[in-house]
Amino acid sequence: MKEIVFNRFMASLERFNKMNIQDAIGYEKWNEMFISHHSTSIEGSSLTVDESMLLLAENITAKGKPLKDHLMVTNHHNALIQTIEYARNKERMTLALLRHLSSLVMKDTGSIVHTIAGSFDVSNGDFRLAMVRVDKRYFMDYKKVPEAVEMLCNEIVATIDDLQSIKEMYNMAFDVHFGLVSIHPFGDGNGLVSRLLMNYVLQYHKQPLALIFSEDKADYFNALEESREQDSYIPFRNFMYSQQTKFFEQEIGKLNRGTKWSLKRG
Repeated sequence: MKEIVFNRFMASLERFNKMNIQDAIGYEKWNEMFISHHSTSIEGSSLTVDESMLLLAENITAKGKPLKDHLMVTNHHNALIQTIEYARNKERMTLALLRHLSSLVMKDTGSIVHTIAGSFDVSNGDFRLAMVRVDKRYFMDYKKVPEAVEMLCNEIVATIDDLQSIKEMYNMAFDVHFGLVSIHPFGDGNGLVSRLLMNYVLQYHKQPLALIFSEDKADYFNALEESREQDSYIPFRNFMYSQQTKFFEQEIGKLNRGTKWSLKRG
């Protein structure tokens, strides 16, 4: 099953690359805004894709929508642009770099959290100082978080330059996404930062960026939980490869429809 999913992904990626879609004028900016919309929508933003695009492209706010939702989108977009810049410059992933990305994501929506163990500032990219529970799952003891994140960053640094094949690049991107969100190091914004880290790896190797469609949020969370229960990356990788295939096919379809025109009448 996993090879079938990956083979479909590779076929779509090859067609996507062959059609030079990423070289289209305006594609990069559109893609960054599209990713920011879906990533924040997963976390609760009520803005539609058109409203997110208008906000980011023309600074036009959506009537009747919460200020926090607008700030989520703009903060994520700024963090994504910074992530891409870090990757293009081959900046090494460190605790400080990751915390900086978290602070950008939560800049205007994070707050100071007071716990028995002390206070931490979500908007500053501080690691959490309390246990966290999401649905049925408790995440690791907060005392273990700094070491776990440092190990993940060190693994990225030690491995990223050795990746050779497309499969190795995407597997690593999906695996570090899974790894960080499963540590859940921050008081808020863990999914947002984990998806940025995924795209750091892909941009580092000049691969098309990845996203999760907000309408597939339930399947996304199910894939994460299935991988945790099985202690295997495979369920989550399969889900992510399917998401990228969906994206590539959508973009290929848009291009094909755009080239099918005729001067004939009647």
